[in-house]
Amino acid sequence: MSGKRVALVTGAAGVMGVRLVERLLAGGLRVRGLVLPGDPGRSRLEALGARVVEGDVSDARSLRGACDGVHTVFHLAAIILSHDVSAFRRINRDGTANVVAEARAAGASHLVYVSSASVTYPRRTPYAESKLEAEHIVESSRVPYTIVRPTLVYDAGGGQELLLYLDYLKRFRVVPFIGNGSAKKRPVWAEDVVDGLARVAGNPAALGKTYNLSGAEAISMRDFSRLLLAHQGMKKQFVHLPVLACRAAAFFMGKLLSAPPLTQSAISGIVNDADLDPALAMKELGYRPLGVREGLARHFTVDGRRDGRNVRAAVPPGPAPRLEGTLQ
Repeated sequence: MSGKRVALVTGAAGVMGVRLVERLLAGGLRVRGLVLPGDPGRSRLEALGARVVEGDVSDARSLRGACDGVHTVFHLAAIILSHDVSAFRRINRDGTANVVAEARAAGASHLVYVSSASVTYPRRTPYAESKLEAEHIVESSRVPYTIVRPTLVYDAGGGQELLLYLDYLKRFRVVPFIGNGSAKKRPVWAEDVVDGLARVAGNPAALGKTYNLSGAEAISMRDFSRLLLAHQGMKKQFVHLPVLACRAAAFFMGKLLSAPPLTQSAISGIVNDADLDPALAMKELGYRPLGVREGLARHFTVDGRRDGRNVRAAVPPGPAPRLEGTLQ
């Protein structure tokens, strides 16, 4: 047992982190999971057989010793949604710099950084900027690295960004839709992303590379939205809104409200392409993702049942509908 390689997973208590920890353990690695102090998810990681360490990536002192004896560092910890713009820089950019410094000091052999498809947007959001700056930190770190860029992730529980967007679609009889809906996306099943990450570990061909861990099928935002509603047994009309008018509305909402229902990040997520080709990962890693239609039919549910086509509304009535975040 002591001869096994050790992997560190930051953000280990998240949906993707737990899946990756489980996969790495099944592959014969010893796994150390980094979680925030007091995170209730630590018990699940310990039940899987992982060693849990507490720390906050934005606090360099709390990371001391986390990478000692570690061969591969999987850096997943990040913040996606926040009305505090400074949080993106503090956690995503500076937090990555802290993890990189610790990995370098400990002599880690491989750093795998989970970035975002949104770094390719021509008009990047604060979240996307923080992830792109973090990529540059990783590339200049002098630690052997691999960068992966997942697209919009869905799983049996929905996925944080996806559930927010689905909630928005479901709350209107006629859905206000930003732009013409032509932006192309490649939604990806969470387990396919985990499979891609596991294939990177210990793979010399992956060093110094950037891979797109995206779905096998491109789909327009308009068609994807209709597909999501169809899985809820719904069919709705869309009214298309001019992008410039929506950006103006988001600007004024941002000035007047602490938690605006429409944000520039949400608009960018809807109108920008995230049609990242996974061909390199398929060729070099053996990555084989599902297409979105097959993946949603097999694995998407928001109330715990497998057949997504029969899913009932999962989000109870609440405040006015919000559209925030970024659909990568």
